Amino acid sequence: MDTNLSTSQATTPGRLGGDAAAHREFHVTYFDADCGLIRTEAFDTLPEAERFASRNVTDEDGWAVIDAVPAEQGRLAA
Repeated sequence: MDTNLSTSQATTPGRLGGDAAAHREFHVTYFDADCGLIRTEAFDTLPEAERFASRNVTDEDGWAVIDAVPAEQGRLAA
């Protein structure tokens, strides 16, 4: 099974620059083999995103990509 997980952006410190790097969320874009669609889920921590991505790569056609993005303002207040 090829996990094909890309965390290079998520693990590069300072890539988002300035204070935004401290307030990140992690988006997992993956192929949902059950329905044949590409979906995206958001997580607060990289380990959560990695666990989710690993669970969704179940066969040779499965794939997942993790991107670190600045957290939305609404999520920062929560």
